Amino acid sequence: MKVRIPNQGGSQKQMLQQFQQLQENMQKKQEELEAKEYEVTAGGGMVKMVISGKKEVKSIKIAPEAIDPEDIEMLEDMLTAAVNEAISKVESEAEHEMGALTSGMNLPNIPGLGL
Repeated sequence: MKVRIPNQGGSQKQMLQQFQQLQENMQKKQEELEAKEYEVTAGGGMVKMVISGKKEVKSIKIAPEAIDPEDIEMLEDMLTAAVNEAISKVESEAEHEMGALTSGMNLPNIPGLGL
């Protein structure tokens, strides 16, 4: 299947340069995002987690009062909440930052490109 890119007043060379610049900017932004670390808490601060932009858990701190041998399920729930919040935070910032790169560009809708 061929995809036709409508000519929107620019040459194909200009469009190619625009895509190349976008690709470079996106690569740089991806590297910046992966280098960042995010801290989240759950259970009113009873669980603190640090996660990288690559979604790798760097550390987990659990307040001693959060450990109740009679209620392990509560601690499990707090850990689950912290992991989910951390992943959501990383994905949300990545989506926001990558979207900002393409927002001002007049790019055609090319299926499979994901812009």
